[in-house]
Parts: sequence; structure tokens; C-alpha cells
Amino acid sequence: MSARPFDCLIVGAGPAGLTAALYLARFRRNVMLVDAGQSRAELIPTTHNYPGFPQGISGIDLLRRLREQMSQYPVLSRKGRVEGLSRGTCFTARIGSNSVSATTVLLATGVVDRQHKLAAPADLRNGTLAGQIRWCPICDGYEVLDRNVGLIGTTASAPGHALFLRTYTSRVTLMLAADEAPLPPAKLACLQAADIKILEQAPVRIELAKSHKVAIHFAGKVQSTFDTIYPMLGSQPQSGLATDMGARCDELGELIVDEHQQTSVPGLYAAGDLVRALNQMSVGMAHAAIAATAIHNRLAHNPR
Repeated sequence: MSARPFDCLIVGAGPAGLTAALYLARFRRNVMLVDAGQSRAELIPTTHNYPGFPQGISGIDLLRRLREQMSQYPVLSRKGRVEGLSRGTCFTARIGSNSVSATTVLLATGVVDRQHKLAAPADLRNGTLAGQIRWCPICDGYEVLDRNVGLIGTTASAPGHALFLRTYTSRVTLMLAADEAPLPPAKLACLQAADIKILEQAPVRIELAKSHKVAIHFAGKVQSTFDTIYPMLGSQPQSGLATDMGARCDELGELIVDEHQQTSVPGLYAAGDLVRALNQMSVGMAHAAIAATAIHNRLAHNPR
């Protein structure tokens, strides 16, 4: 590695991280991109609400295109995981047995969906790629028009998700996850008024079924079958690198940033789903453009 610090270290190579790398490289900045290889975008079978692709585009294809575009510029990209981050005269990132120094850092590490072990990892992955299991009604609710949809969620958030899904189908069934408190009477009445079916038993297992269906198993060998399941159990922002340095976050662990995407730690920026905002690829890529421009301007006004 060069003894000279990088202008920016980008952690995460999903849509936000790749966009930031592209912008900074075109600003002629010296950039390293670290990719742990776990972008949630890889699990998107086809997105139809990402602008510019009338026939839709898979997450894998979108990432491939972004990498291809980035590769036209001198970005140093390496596989690995940043295991620790500290700050002195510049930032130092620990990657395995190596360390990398950078004047600024942009985190684009995203979130991890909470799955509560309701299904085998292979079933979750295969079901997601097949569209039987979905995670974001904003992204793909249109794809379940008039279908039989099951929603597994928490007492706090499930009613809102269920009502949102009624935009697309009249056949919505809500199931609370295990150990959740009963729905308050006011929320229950609201769901019933919207003709949303409520199953009182907590599901114990999700299983891919025949004819492109999904089976939900309950205690006592009872099961229900749906066209699509949304396991809306929340997600965990991968914000530890920032919060370990004292960066502010909200009650969910999502990072709080200013209008330039800078966290409360000077020189540390964040973009994408780990930031308190709407979790959409287009939003994350906009974050990245804002952050990259701010980083370039910061470096221009504060040359080493």
C-alpha cells in the first residue's frame, strides 16, 4: 500500500458505494473501495421501479453495470471487511492483518434483514430470487397485484405495512412474530376496517411450496399457503464502525447525517440504507453523489 493516505476510503460496494467511487474517481481523487461481497442488491430478482430500465433490471446486473462503469477510472478495489476504524491525523481502517489510511471515509455498509430463523438460509435466498419471499413493499408491491399475500411482522410496524400492501391487493393476511404483544384495539379495528385478515398464531417456519407458493407453518401442524410472503421483521443497520467512533444514530441504529451526508464525526460520511432515510437504491445513490461532492470540496479547501 502507498504510504500516502487515500483521499477517501469507501466501505461497501453496493449501489451507493459504487456510485461514490465513480464520482470521486471522476473528481480525480485517490480512492480505495473495500467490498465484503454481501450487498443486499444481489438478492433483487428484478426491480421495476429503478429509473431508466423500462423492462426492469436484476440487482446482480445493476451491480455489474456499476462495476463496469467504475472500472474505467483508477479506483483501487479490494475484497475484504473493515474490522475497525480509528481517527488520528487521518482515519485508519483495519482490514484483516493490514491497515489503510485515508483522509476521509464514506460508509455504505447497508443493513441486514432480521429473519428470526423462520426459514433455512437457502430457502430464504432461493425464495427471494424467485419472488416468493419479498422484503420491501415500496420496491415491489406492484408485482403482487391482486395476489394472496402474507405479512409477518411486529406489533409496532406490521399494521402500517399491511395497510400499505392494501394499495396492491385485497388479500392481505397479517401474522405477528413469536413473543410479540397483541395488537392494540385501535390498530386492530383499523386493520379489520381495511378487510385485512389476522391470524392469531405466530408462525414457526417458512417453507417454499409447490406451484411457486410459500407455506407458513404454525404449531400443531397447521399451515397456510400464500403466493408471496413479506417477513417484515425489521433490519439491523451496519453502523458499528461509525458508532464505535461516537457517531450519532437514532433509536434504530441508523446514522444521523447533515445535508452533506457527514456524520457527527468530522470527515466520516455515510450513504444508503444505514442512514436515517427511505431505504431505496435510488435514494442511496443520491446520498453517494452528495457525499462524494462534499468530500471533494472538503479536500479542495483543506489540502494536505
